[in-house]
Parts: sequence; C-alpha cells; structure tokens
Amino acid sequence: MALEITQYLLSAQSPDPKTRTDAETILGQFRDQNLPGFLLSLSVELSNDGKPAESRRLAGIILKNSLDAKEASRKDQLVQQWVAIEISHKSQIKSSLLKTVGSSVREASHTAAQVVAKIASIEISRKEWPELIGSLLANMTRAESPSSLKQATMECLGYVCEEINDEDLVQDEVNAILTAIVQGMNVSELNHEVRLAATKALCNALDFARTNFNNEMERNYIMKVVCEAASAKEADIRQAAFECLVSIASAYYAVLQPYMHKLFELTSNAVKRDDEPVALQAIEFWSSICDEELEIQEEYAVGSSGDSTVPHSEFILKALPTLVPMLLETLLKQDEDHDQEDGIWNLAMAGGTCLCLVARTVGDAVVPLVMPFVEANISKTEWRSREAATYAFGSILEGPSVEKLSPMVNAGLDFLLNAMIDENSHVLDTTAWTLSRIFELLHSPSSGFSVITPANLHRILAVLLESIKSAPHVAEKVCGAIYFLAQGYEDAGPSSSFLTPFIPDILSSLILTADRTDGSDSKLRSSAYETLNEVVRCANLVETSHIMSNLLTAVMTKLEQTFSLQILSLEGKEKQGDLQASLCGSLQVIIQKLSSVDEAKTIILQVADQIMVLFLNVFACHSSTVHEEAMLAIGALAYAVGSDFLKYMQEFYKYLETGLQNFEEYQVCAISVGVVGDICRALDDKILPFCDGIMTLLLKDLSSAELHRSVKPPIFSCFGDIALAIGHHFEKYIIYALPMMQSASEVCAQLDNGDEEMVDYCNQLRRSIFEAYSGILQGFKNSRAELMLPHAPHLLQFIELVAKDQQRDESVTKAAVAVLGDLADALGSNIKGLFKDTKFCSDLLTEGLQSDDEQLKETATWAQGMIGRAFSIHG
Repeated sequence: MALEITQYLLSAQSPDPKTRTDAETILGQFRDQNLPGFLLSLSVELSNDGKPAESRRLAGIILKNSLDAKEASRKDQLVQQWVAIEISHKSQIKSSLLKTVGSSVREASHTAAQVVAKIASIEISRKEWPELIGSLLANMTRAESPSSLKQATMECLGYVCEEINDEDLVQDEVNAILTAIVQGMNVSELNHEVRLAATKALCNALDFARTNFNNEMERNYIMKVVCEAASAKEADIRQAAFECLVSIASAYYAVLQPYMHKLFELTSNAVKRDDEPVALQAIEFWSSICDEELEIQEEYAVGSSGDSTVPHSEFILKALPTLVPMLLETLLKQDEDHDQEDGIWNLAMAGGTCLCLVARTVGDAVVPLVMPFVEANISKTEWRSREAATYAFGSILEGPSVEKLSPMVNAGLDFLLNAMIDENSHVLDTTAWTLSRIFELLHSPSSGFSVITPANLHRILAVLLESIKSAPHVAEKVCGAIYFLAQGYEDAGPSSSFLTPFIPDILSSLILTADRTDGSDSKLRSSAYETLNEVVRCANLVETSHIMSNLLTAVMTKLEQTFSLQILSLEGKEKQGDLQASLCGSLQVIIQKLSSVDEAKTIILQVADQIMVLFLNVFACHSSTVHEEAMLAIGALAYAVGSDFLKYMQEFYKYLETGLQNFEEYQVCAISVGVVGDICRALDDKILPFCDGIMTLLLKDLSSAELHRSVKPPIFSCFGDIALAIGHHFEKYIIYALPMMQSASEVCAQLDNGDEEMVDYCNQLRRSIFEAYSGILQGFKNSRAELMLPHAPHLLQFIELVAKDQQRDESVTKAAVAVLGDLADALGSNIKGLFKDTKFCSDLLTEGLQSDDEQLKETATWAQGMIGRAFSIHG
C-alpha cells in the first residue's frame, strides 16, 4: 500500500540541513523496512498531477536510482532487490508508471518513460513483462490517443529499445515496434513532437532491425522515411534523422550502396547550408563510413585468406573528388570567439577530424586533392585561410605513404617554423599541432626516415623553445611537438646523440613552462611534465647522466617546496595535489632511467633516503592521484635500491596497507598491489615479516564484491611474486590462495565470450592465474614441490580449457606455455602420470614453437626441454 510521502520529499530538498537530514533519514528507513511500499509510494507520487513538481521530480530520481547504478556490483544488488518483490506489488508499480507515461506534465511523463525502460531491462529478458510492448503500441493505434500520449509512448519505446538486448524480443514484436516508429516518423505525421520522438526512437531500435534491413523492400521503406526526415522543415528532426544515418552507417554498411548517391546529396546540403548541429551529424556520417572501411581494411590485412566478413564498397574513395572539397570548406568556418582551451566541438573541428579519417582510409589518393587548397590559402592575409590550410596539411599526415608525404613535408617544414611567429593565436595553435603531428608520424631515425636532421634540429628546437612562451593553449601544443621530437630518438642508436646537446635547454624550458601561472585553466603544467618525462625516457643516458642527476635534485627540491605551500581553500589543496602528482611522476621516470645502468644507479642510492622521506610526506595528502603517482615512484625506487629498501618498510607499510584497502579509488588499490610485486623482487625473503599482513589484505580484496574487478588479476600475479620471493614459506598460504585461483579459473569458463570487454578481462585473469602458479611452482621447486602435486590436475584442466579457446591472446598463450615448463621443472618425474592423454599440451607447445613471437618461441623451447628432462628422469 502506498503512503503519503510528499512532505518528506519536499523536506529532503530543504536548504535547512536538519530538516533535510531528518527527511532523508525517514525516507531511508521506509526504503529499508518496506521496499515494495516505498517504490509504490514513489510511483504514485510521480503519477499524481496534483502533486508539486519538486516532490514528483525527486520521486522519479529515487525510483531510477533504486533500479540502476553505474557500479556493476551495486546494479546487480538493485536488480536482485527488484526481482525479489512480489508480483502483485510490481504490477501496481508498473501500472502506475505506464499511466504516468501519458501524463500531460512533460517532466513526469519523461521520467516515467525512463523508469519503465529500467524495469524493462530487468524483466523482458526474464520474460516477466510480456504485455509491455503491446500496451505501449496500443497507445499508438487508438484513434482517441492524444498527440502528447503518442509522443511520450515513442520516447518510452526508444528508451526500452536502448535498455534491452535485441535477442529479448521476438521478430513479430520487433516488426510491430518498427512499424509504429516508422509511422510516427512519416511525413503524414503532422505533430512535430511525435515525429521527433519517433525519429529518436528509431536510433535506439536500429540494433533490433537486422532482419528488416536484410529485406530489401523493408529496408527501402525505412531508408526513405529516414531520408525524408533528414529534409524535414524542423531542425531538431533533421538532426535526429542524421543521427540515425550515423548509426545506420555503422550497423548496416554492407547494404548502403543503393542509397549512397542520395545520402551524399543530403549530407552535402546539410554541411553547406544547414544549422551547425545538423551539419555536425552530416559530417559524422562520413566519419562513421571511414571507421567501417578502416575496420574492413584491417580485417583484409590480418585475415589469413585476405577475406573480410563485409565487402569493401570503397565509398570514401568513390566520393573523394566531391567529399574532400566539402570537408575543406568546413575548415574555413572557424569560430573566431572560440577559446582553444574550452573543448567546444564545431564545424571546422568535425571537418578536420573527418579529413584525418579520410586520409587514413584512402592514403595517397587524398594528397593531390588537399595540397592545392593548402598552397592557395597558406599565405593569405585572412587568418581563417592560413589556419584552414595548416589544419588541412596536418590532417593528411597519417595514411599516405612516406614516399608521397616526404617531399611536401620537407618543403613545408621551414614554412611552418616561420609561421610560429604568426600574430593570430588560432594560426599559432594549429601550426604547433601540425608540427607535433609531423614529428609523431615522420620522425623515426631508427626506421631510417626522419624530417629532422642534424642540419635542421638546432633551428627546430630554437623555434619550439621560443614558441613555448606563447599563450597557454599554444604552449601546450608546443609541448606535444617536443614530446614527439624526443620520442623519435628512442632506440635510435647513434642518432640519439644529436639531441644530447639540447637537453639542458629543453628541460629548463619545460620546468619554466610548468611553473607558469597564466595556464591555470589549461592542461599546460601536466603537458610540460609529461613532455619532460618523455625527454628523460628517450635521452642517451651514457651522455646525460650528469644532466639527469641535476634534474633529480631540482625536482626533489620542487616537491619539498610543495609541503610549505599556503593552502587556503579546497581548490588550493587540489592544485597542491596535482603538482605533487606531476613531480612524483617525474621522479619515477628519472629513478627508472638512472637505475637502468649500474654506473648511474649510484646517483639514486646516494639520495634514496631523502627521496623516500619526500614520498612519505606526500602520503600525508589525501588525494588519490598523488597516492597513485607516489606509489608508482616508490615501486621504481624499490627496484633501484634492491634489498636496501627494507629499512623503509616499517614506515611505508602503513601506507601500503591503506592503499591495499582502498576499494573506492580502485586504481590506487591496483597500483598498491603492483608495488607489492616490486618490493618482493627487491627484498626477496626479507619481505617475510610483512607477508601475513599483505596476504590477509590481498585475500580480503579477492573476496570483496565491492572492489572493482580490474584489480583482481594483478592480485593473482602478486601471489606469484610473493611465492617466488619467500619460497617454501609460502606453504602456509596455499590453503587460502589455491582455492581462490581455482575458483577464478572456473569463473573464466562462464564469462560471456560475446562481450569484447569480458573477453579482455578473461584474458587478463587467465594470464594472472598462470603467473601465480608459475611463481608458486618456482618458489617451491627446491624444497616443497610435492605440495603442488594435488593441485596439478586442476592446473592441467585449466590449461586444456584455455588451449581450446580461440579468443585467448598471445600473452595468455605465453603464460600457459611457461607454467607447463614450470610444472615439469618443479615436479620432475612426478609429471609422467599427469601428462598421459594430454594432447593439448603438445598442441600448445607446437603452437608456441611455430609462433612469430620470438619470446613465445623461446618459452616453448624451454618448456619442451623441461618436459623432456622430466620424462628422462628415472623414478
């Protein structure tokens, strides 16, 4: 039975804290003590047109939040709560909501449509609300239904289609829904709101229309109605229709050929003459076609037979002579008042992004169509022309061959460097972006081609280090150019020495840029530090160790200074945290660089105590970003100092403990798990005194339904790191760790193979379980290997399961092959009985031996040797 809750809903929005808290407490108690009654009362409140708008609004919000949540574990909990409610109560709630869909109050109707869709997402797949679709469609067919009800019904159908899966409906239901939607979109529908709602609903229903799109007659009719809507007199209907066409381009590329002439005509008219929101969707249509063709090309490239499941219609190549000029025209439609830092999407940006995709799709063919535009506009007095020409040039640098690009880039580089003194900030911004694209894509000394030579490097850097003093948004793009310039010298052999003389000036300029106070609203500081880190990472250490030593001291000093900053507000605290995070990130990279060769590692060892004190002080801050960066830096320090890290453990352990329990900021938890691995490798069995506490926390993390699933694979890998470090002492954890690993391996078998995200997660989980087994087997090898004999059959079953899975990635194969070798290495002749009738083992080894991946081939050769040795042992 519904209760009167209006006053509590109003009081829960009171500006008075006590009134608000009291009302929230009462509502919370009602929910906890009688969930069915609570939900019914909310639905009745929402349905009553006589109630205040404020109470109805909050009732709707609470209803939605009682059925759905972003966090998967919370969502599952809410679904189970709804499923457990008695059918009679659920029927009352649903009936009330369906009534509200027809409310004359637009906000209530809109909210009810969303809540109906949330319930549908739970019930339709369970076949628990079979009458929903029929009752909604009845609203559309009844002659007396007012337009407002038809519009609300269309909106509700759209939301339902968005929430449920296409296999949840039978084809008759799909046909009926599409018929109603297409009728609502038709030019004969005179009500603008109904037609708009129907057009939006079609966008959500397209996934259900596969059978209909395979039928030429039905497909023709749907496309006719969508194209008519794209020419409607109302801009919002035209926009929604083009959004439909964008989705159709992605979902039904294979059947678009007969419609492409009409679609080019529609999109071209929209781009040239329509309102910007409509024109943006028209450009997005061509971007979607590019995405589809790039995917098809990738399938052709990697497919062993050279076949793709979808024929390549080459729509972009065929449209190129008219499509490219249309896109180039959009580049001239910049918004003069547009602030480059505000991230607003406009016609020029959309056109440039689409041009980038076109270049990647057709390669060399785009160059002769774009370069005349560049040459005609690059020197004009009107800034829009210069900026558009530069943007066009930068947009075609990925896709065409180096042979096609190198003459024009070599010729244009000097021009672009000269343009870095242009008086217009838009031109400067785009020129700096174009330079960064050139250095990213056409500067690779290690592969034998680079636009940067010893002859022009000095001038390039002189221009960049002067331009980095420009406005913050320009300086940020210049940081990007320096970033890619430095990156090109990574693993470049003798060529990396070309950069060495300039590194002190580059680092000084970047530190000055990071210290600028005029870039508070931009990403300038983080860009400057990211670039500094890349310069450090790619520098020739033999030639720059003294420079890195000085940089280490400078960054440590800067971090120390952050502790004495006057913090007067929450914003000030945030800024302090961001700065500390950037500095910790830089320290991590410098430590890794200096510890990569023994000669330079002494620099770290001399100041390790001071560095550790700084990191411990950072942990006094409460920002998760700082904790992440400081944790990562501590992992690097542990690697650098090795067993000497033991002296820091007593003080550091409490922060590690906190990190391992940080479920809410799960990235911090994941990084803390990784740091445990780093410390294990540094300390070996000296970590033993801390292992009880660490293992307890890791096991608790694995058991938690609250912790984000992405943290769980690293925990299994960490078991392997701990076992490898402490050897036979891991025995006491076996009874806890092994059942967890076996349970997780069984979960892998039940995961949805149709969901790409779940396949990736499953691969991570499998690899980490194999890594755990490998670490434990290696740890026990010399003393307690027999402890693993009872667990070996389950491990082999798991390997067999994985070996049969075509969706495993190479890292999983490598880990499975490695654990086979570890099993043979640790158990010796005891494996003879286990390896009977295990054809999958030899198949997996053969796959590894025939792989193009040298590391996998090497691992398979080693594993085969270990198994051969075990079988040759008499026993």
